[in-house]
Amino acid sequence: MFSLLSGLRLYTEDITAVVTVTDDGGSSGLLRKDLGIPPPGDVRNCLLALSDADPLLKEALNWRFPEGELLGHSLGNLLIAAATLIKGDFGVAVRELHRVLKVAGKVVPSSTRKVSLVAHHADGSSTAGEVRIVSSRRSIHTIELRPDPGRISAEAREAIASADLCVFGPGSLFTSVIPNLLVRGVVEAVRQCPAPRVYVANVMTQPGETDGFALSDHLAAIERHTHPGFVSAVVANTGAFPGPVLRRYREQGAAPVAVDREKCGGVPIHTGALAESGRLLHHNPRRLAAFLLDTFWRRTEHASSAEAGARS
Repeated sequence: MFSLLSGLRLYTEDITAVVTVTDDGGSSGLLRKDLGIPPPGDVRNCLLALSDADPLLKEALNWRFPEGELLGHSLGNLLIAAATLIKGDFGVAVRELHRVLKVAGKVVPSSTRKVSLVAHHADGSSTAGEVRIVSSRRSIHTIELRPDPGRISAEAREAIASADLCVFGPGSLFTSVIPNLLVRGVVEAVRQCPAPRVYVANVMTQPGETDGFALSDHLAAIERHTHPGFVSAVVANTGAFPGPVLRRYREQGAAPVAVDREKCGGVPIHTGALAESGRLLHHNPRRLAAFLLDTFWRRTEHASSAEAGARS
């Protein structure tokens, strides 16, 4: 989500990021366990993506301690944890940090309760915990949140109701994208919103989550947790990558997500060269944001303007 928000931020400040809170590994997992708070890592990333704070402050908040008792913790995670303990509520702390970090837009946790992921595998077994789910390397059929995450917050519901565009992904399909849809009331709120519902597919498959998945498999997984037709359009990368980079990914069990249009049930598929290669293969923030706005938002705006002109 960091790439998407970083790109959208270049074009508009009218952004609300609804962020999953199920991470139980690394710094987030330790703070979750020791302090009994929702994991702050994904929220931190989104706050910094939309922040107008001084660059040094942003770099410091993403910096991780290399040794000692704070080994692996990021300063930003510790800041969110401290703010949560001071305010006594994770959601309130995140809202207060918008002001401190000069955030353009909103970052809303999908739940302020301490919840965990449970995966139900194709062989009938189950695995609890995000880290264990990924490391099990067993095919995932469905996932659920335990305990009950509660209902969608008023803030998230209002943002969805007034949205010009609802975007799901890019991100880990079963541990980042779908968990937001499992909070009670989210799917209903999205269904009632007339805006396009766009799924941005990952550039590569993810070992432990989507091994061997083509685009149609990603869509089928989302529909198993929502309903047929929930996604109204898909954005997928079709740009090529250097051979050495792909070989490195293949050694790790990952491959480009195949765009199998004929198996996607007629859902419109919009493709382009949207990714870039560096140390990792990921979406180019500016390119992805421009593609989304040009394909869905601005086109809708122009159609609405023309329709209004015809009526007048």
